Amino acid sequence: MAHYVFKYARGAGLAALFVVAATAGILSGVLFAYAGDLPQISALDNYAPSTITRIYAADGQPIGDFAVQRRLVVGYDDIAPQLRQAIIAAEDGDFDRHFGLSISSIAVRIVSDILRVVKDKIGGQPSRPAGASTITQQLARNLLPETVGYQIGDVSLERKIREAIVAIQIEKRYTKREILTFYANHILFGHGTYGVEAAARLYFSKSAKDVSLEEAALLAGIIQSPARQSPFVSIEAATRRRNYALQRMADEGFIAQSTADGAKKKPVVVYGQPQQPRSIAPFFVEEVRQHLEQQYGAKALYEHGLSVTTTLDVKLQEAANRAVDRGIRQVDRKRGFRPTRTNVIASGSTVDRFKDERWSRPVAVGDIVPAVVESVGKPAPTGARLRIGRYHADLVREGFAWTHRTAASDVVTVGDLIEVEITRLDEAAATATVILDQAPLVQGALIAIDNRTGQIRAEVGGSNFNRSKFNRAIQAYRQLGSTFKPIVYTAAVDRGFTPVSTIVDAPVSYAAGNGQTYTPQNYDRKFEGGITLRRALEDSRNIPAIKTMDAVGPPTVLAYAKRFGFKENFGPYLPIALGAGDATLLEVTSAYTVFPNQGVRMKPFDVLKVLDRDGNLLEENRSEPTDAIRADTAFIMTNLLRGVVERGTAASAASLNWPLAGKTGTVDNNTDAWFIGFDPNITVGVWVGLDEKKPLGPNETGAVAALPIWIDFMKAYIAAQPDAEHPPKFEVPGNIVFLWVDKATGAVLPGEAGGGIREAFIAGTQPGADTFLHQP
Repeated sequence: MAHYVFKYARGAGLAALFVVAATAGILSGVLFAYAGDLPQISALDNYAPSTITRIYAADGQPIGDFAVQRRLVVGYDDIAPQLRQAIIAAEDGDFDRHFGLSISSIAVRIVSDILRVVKDKIGGQPSRPAGASTITQQLARNLLPETVGYQIGDVSLERKIREAIVAIQIEKRYTKREILTFYANHILFGHGTYGVEAAARLYFSKSAKDVSLEEAALLAGIIQSPARQSPFVSIEAATRRRNYALQRMADEGFIAQSTADGAKKKPVVVYGQPQQPRSIAPFFVEEVRQHLEQQYGAKALYEHGLSVTTTLDVKLQEAANRAVDRGIRQVDRKRGFRPTRTNVIASGSTVDRFKDERWSRPVAVGDIVPAVVESVGKPAPTGARLRIGRYHADLVREGFAWTHRTAASDVVTVGDLIEVEITRLDEAAATATVILDQAPLVQGALIAIDNRTGQIRAEVGGSNFNRSKFNRAIQAYRQLGSTFKPIVYTAAVDRGFTPVSTIVDAPVSYAAGNGQTYTPQNYDRKFEGGITLRRALEDSRNIPAIKTMDAVGPPTVLAYAKRFGFKENFGPYLPIALGAGDATLLEVTSAYTVFPNQGVRMKPFDVLKVLDRDGNLLEENRSEPTDAIRADTAFIMTNLLRGVVERGTAASAASLNWPLAGKTGTVDNNTDAWFIGFDPNITVGVWVGLDEKKPLGPNETGAVAALPIWIDFMKAYIAAQPDAEHPPKFEVPGNIVFLWVDKATGAVLPGEAGGGIREAFIAGTQPGADTFLHQP
């Protein structure tokens, strides 16, 4: 047997030497034979691979991106020298010395294949042919697959010859520096990430020019098999390949052996995440995506690396996210506890092995996070032990008191995946104090618009974008409730009504056709007799609004609705005065910007500019003003709506001590709760409800369900103002006259000492100026 092996191996060795000697001569002839059938590779002159379209906030912070291949193209000098060296050492040590093909590598490949045949002949395990591709050949295969006729799994001789020819052509046309740059930008690094820049950001949260030696070696090591050697897949495999790259760098003389040995001893540390970071404004970004796809097409959106600057304010968006989440959870809790539907044990996992993606990100007090139940009845008989990543927490009775259950066993079981709010963290002990929460069924939306420009500064379209991408701020048409009343009173002011006009709040009925009668009611089912227009609006009395619309005329009011930007064709019926018509939160919030902006409505928009990958301007948007109402009428309405905040249904917002105005809205049976409010600079709208038109619960009015969210947001907004001690002021037109009047009757008072309010009138309409009080 030994003689047989020796004889066969000797013959194999002679054959190998013969093949190596003949390779150089034969290669030129073969290449010449195929070269005429291949196109030129001049397409690389305009190298423009698929790159990431990035979405930015107004201040330049990234808030989202779209791509088929997650790639950021960089230049040669933007790649750290040690990263360039690591790639060459790990993938093609002869890169700087060959002409596209490595004769020595081909010879080694041939010898290896012959020895493999010998091994197979004597009964060894079949082995896979060794690779011998240079960086240039890999570039030809990956960058010009059509040219080389490459298909996955194709190892035919013809394909290899074509690939070799293209590699030689690339070497003849481009410098080594250019070839390495092409390669470094194009190669796959795993998790849908292409190119060294995107890879460095993915694995280390830094640029490719800033990676350390160990990080450079790790990236170079991944290239061979990203699916198996990514540190997010196997830290052991990643470490082995990193150490291989370090040794190859030493072998090629790029670093000293002692440096390589020292680097090998260091642990692999990554800072990124295999999942792309979640956008802080997913509903907003999705609206931008739809605009870009409609305007430029899907290919440009996902492959051409557009740069899109939007109107979003990051701080306001973060405040909006917190306010909406906190507010709808409070409403949802009042609707009762619902047991979780997710149990990790029932799903085939174990409590110890289970991991949640949220645990990979920092946890802070106030966060709502998933927790898995480890035990029930321990350590306290009525409690439960939870795990939140590396933290442990005890769910005690105070933490689930809102469920009205007496023991944790009535609420959770072992393996349940629940939501909890962090109220206290002990980093040293890795423990947390928590309150049980639940994924809300209640939905909410918020939108904030700059009054003077129409720029959308913040947008929340629902409780959870991952669960439902339906944007309730933009797409949901809901009944407006009392938020429509200011439109009615605007039409009335333009026809001579004043804040002190008297309207009788008393039972009334109207013929509704078909022998039916329409009899409106106030929310509290009470009547107050003669009251001022101001009082009617501040307290959101229904019957005065109906009577005012009847006096002005439904067609007139509906014409005003169009001027305010409402798209729906509301029917000319009196219930429209109470918000029986449907509109989106965006529409009604945009309508309210008319009041603080002196009667001018700015068309709301979310994209400032779009650049292509070369920095050329493709799109730039500016404010589009429309005169909606007179400036003096707008100020009268602003002053009336300030009373809603100071004394009326939104009086709880007065504690903000800021110039504010707005209006609550509640739909019949409490199915929809609204609050739309503004200061001189920004208008913010909030809606709360269920996707199905069902009651939110008893007493869930606009003031109870929506206003707290608005207040929460405005607190953050006010705190962020550069000069909060000197609030902005609503601009007063020159033809506005102020008088002190009795807040109940509207009678003129001799001055402030009378204990009334300072009322605004358009000059010539104030009491005593030959005006009259309307009594609809």
